[in-house]
Amino acid sequence: MNDELRNSLWNVLDLLIWSTPGFVYSLQRGNGEIEKFSRILWSGYFKKPVDSRPGYGLPSRGRLILESIREYYFNCKWNEVYDFLEFVVKANSFNTPRLADYLNEMLKREFAGYTFINGVAVQITDVQESELLNETLSDSTFGLVTAHLERALQLLSDRTQPDYRNSIKESISAVECMARIVGNTPKATLGEALKILERNGSLHSSLKEGFSKLYGYTSDENGIRHAMLEIPNINQSDAKYFLLSCTSFINYLKANLQ
Repeated sequence: MNDELRNSLWNVLDLLIWSTPGFVYSLQRGNGEIEKFSRILWSGYFKKPVDSRPGYGLPSRGRLILESIREYYFNCKWNEVYDFLEFVVKANSFNTPRLADYLNEMLKREFAGYTFINGVAVQITDVQESELLNETLSDSTFGLVTAHLERALQLLSDRTQPDYRNSIKESISAVECMARIVGNTPKATLGEALKILERNGSLHSSLKEGFSKLYGYTSDENGIRHAMLEIPNINQSDAKYFLLSCTSFINYLKANLQ
């Protein structure tokens, strides 16, 4: 991460959060919204005692806290910048819902190679891929399906310890959950769901065969879930492919429920 990118991302935070009226200082209370935000930050992100914040007990210490946050931001490692931004985006999802959009504009402008999707900084910059994931993850109709996809995205995007193998498993689990909904049975496998779609004319037999070979019958001992465990060198491209392809297939299955 070069200085230009780090500075640009900080400027977004300054524009949308730090410099907004009442954040650092409040005429009524002295300490502004930064008091509440920093309590969450120290506890949830830094994992430090909240009374270790600068100027603890002072009636107006917002500026001291912001200076401490700034010092951390401009001295931390590149991957920690993204970790910090993810935390800030999620902590401000209600008060500043478009924060991720503005950060994405800067990431795009500086050719960073990262995009915020569902509050996670991901190495996916293709517009269509980003829109596909954003649209699917914002759909709360099928909670367990979305939860599996969100976990797959998190495991894929972990910048310190990415877990591509389990990311793939979560992606396939999301498909399996959607298959159970389509099959109208809590024990439906992907194979059974495909057979149902084929029988009712919603899926051509050739397409059904192709999907079967691609994903495997996920509950079978020789299915793709188990086969993937045998591959020694699963990489980011593998996990990304399964996340995107599983997301596309889930949307296909959703369309057949309408």
